[in-house]
Amino acid sequence: MVTLIASLGGVLFGFDMAVVSGVLPLLHKQYSFNSAMEGWIVSCALIGCISGVLFSGILSDRLGRKKMLTISAALFLVSAIGCSIAIDLKMLIIFRIIGGMGVGIASNIVPLYISEIAPINKRGKLVSAYQLAITMGILLAYCCNAALLKLVPLNTSNGTSGWLGLIFSKEVWRGMFFIGSIPAALYLLGSLIIPESLRWTANTGGDKYNTTSNMSKSLFWAKEMRKPLLLGVLLPLFSQLSGINAIIYYGPSILSSAGIDLNNALHAQIFFGLANVLFTFIAIWKVDSLGRRPLYLIGSAGAALSLFIIAILFSTGHQTGLFLGIMVIFFLLCFACSMGPLKFVIVSEIFPDAIRGKAVAISIMVMWVSDALIGQLTPILLAKGTALTFGIFAFCCLCAFYVVYKIYPETKGKTFDQIQSLWKK
Repeated sequence: MVTLIASLGGVLFGFDMAVVSGVLPLLHKQYSFNSAMEGWIVSCALIGCISGVLFSGILSDRLGRKKMLTISAALFLVSAIGCSIAIDLKMLIIFRIIGGMGVGIASNIVPLYISEIAPINKRGKLVSAYQLAITMGILLAYCCNAALLKLVPLNTSNGTSGWLGLIFSKEVWRGMFFIGSIPAALYLLGSLIIPESLRWTANTGGDKYNTTSNMSKSLFWAKEMRKPLLLGVLLPLFSQLSGINAIIYYGPSILSSAGIDLNNALHAQIFFGLANVLFTFIAIWKVDSLGRRPLYLIGSAGAALSLFIIAILFSTGHQTGLFLGIMVIFFLLCFACSMGPLKFVIVSEIFPDAIRGKAVAISIMVMWVSDALIGQLTPILLAKGTALTFGIFAFCCLCAFYVVYKIYPETKGKTFDQIQSLWKK
């Protein structure tokens, strides 16, 4: 139950990331902005994510995990309401940044919190549940976007007026943002009733002034920490460079370039989102039995293959709706059972207690910096060529395969202390 409540942060993470895919075409129609502004509307939230992650690691070590979850929930709620009532693009961007700060805090603290409350034999499953929550948030955004677009003619014919008319009829993108306030409110209430991480309490005595900064600094740069720190940087980086967010952010635009109209593209996004949710169950099912390493290697290799095929389809002009959809589904299968959830599982368990909060924060910050870069560059890359874009993503998946093959030892079924012994050896 505690994992379910904490994972609402993942639902909001996914919702905030995916809702913009339906918002962008409507905003573009209303404001007629260029590709650079389109990229900024997407990536401004990611700037907020980076700032949220920057202070969440230190504050979570001082104040505890629970308080940081409450702060992230409050930021989500303010952002959802603020975006829905924004009077111009500047105001919209400000509230997107506020929401991004909530995402940044949640993306760092939720997997950290779950890994610390989980039994050893279920740690992989429960941390993977956070990734499942992210995919459910993505699916929720897709479904709400499509449903609101369908309701526009009905609301118009009924003569809906006032704020309801503005949000759900005249400027329906406002309603797409407003829907996020519902899970945000539930997350805020839930964060007030869950317990504090007992591992944090045991290590600090529940005393926010009990710091171990000198020990943390020396351990951070110890020789045995080089490989875990390298993994902590590269796994989140390759996850974002895999192409998953290009499909989430710009899915309708990509499908439209294959000759599929906007409504069908949004329906396809719902289908892709559902597939992402279902495929994540494979990771939850196998992560504590098959192990992290085999899942990651199989998934990253399959992701690279599917992306190379998508690149070939666009380069040769043979991107039919059906076969393109099959390849995107295959990519989602590979990503959802490996690179997606396992970055959180691995990063949350490979660091010692003294530096876990700060080290996980660095890992998640790398994820968001690369995500911001992808959000800004993807429309520019797509303008230069869809085939080139997906070819680059495929190459990044191959790099991820190589890194895990060379330096990651299996950590399933091991205590935090046993994992530290692996690095010392």
